[in-house]
Amino acid sequence: MNILQKIARKIIKQSFDLSVSTIEYFSKMEPYEQKVSELRKLENGTLGKEIAECLDKHNLTLVPKYESHDLKHVLLNYKMTAEDEIRMQAFMVGNGNYSIPSFAILIFGAILLPDLWRTFYSDFKKGKKSIGISEWTIEEYATRNLTELRDELLKPEFEQKTIFDMKRVTKFGAFTSITAGIFGMIFCLPFLFSSNIADLVGAGFPFVGGAILAVGGLLALSNLSRPNKSQQITTAIIQRG
Repeated sequence: MNILQKIARKIIKQSFDLSVSTIEYFSKMEPYEQKVSELRKLENGTLGKEIAECLDKHNLTLVPKYESHDLKHVLLNYKMTAEDEIRMQAFMVGNGNYSIPSFAILIFGAILLPDLWRTFYSDFKKGKKSIGISEWTIEEYATRNLTELRDELLKPEFEQKTIFDMKRVTKFGAFTSITAGIFGMIFCLPFLFSSNIADLVGAGFPFVGGAILAVGGLLALSNLSRPNKSQQITTAIIQRG
């Protein structure tokens, strides 16, 4: 590892440490420390117990509003390092978690760690092949056996083919809509400041149309991140079996 790679990893680590410290400073931490204490009492091998042991090992506690973040670290077996933090976000984007924090962290990491692009892409593909976990919570899954949960992550082959094909088409359409909408708004924007009423009317309607296209595309991407009924049913069947 060369000096630039070491510096990049240090920048990422310090950025995450600063973010966590800031959240903890402005939050009431007692309830979260109590939750970790309760997780320590669970049986060995459960997800909750493993989360508590992971946090204790790194002298950490649950972060307010980001409790599921540590769940994913343990469930997906990603370490508490700068590299694995970005890898986990690559997995989550592939898994359908189209959130601003996930995209921001992944882009930030990709810029600073170009030597890991192939690894990030591999994690992204793993996320695509796994059932959706963005909505998983510690309260719901803490008592489940960690090994069993990891075995349940892989989607049935038939579901991977059908659902991902539809997602790919929908995603492409959403990005196309967003791009067209933004381009149309930018093109019309100068005419909105014209003193000519014809320019205002002529540019106003396309500008509104572009805004509708962009918002529609964003809503479509947001809906893609939600587990659909077939995914929920499949997950329920797997868990009951």
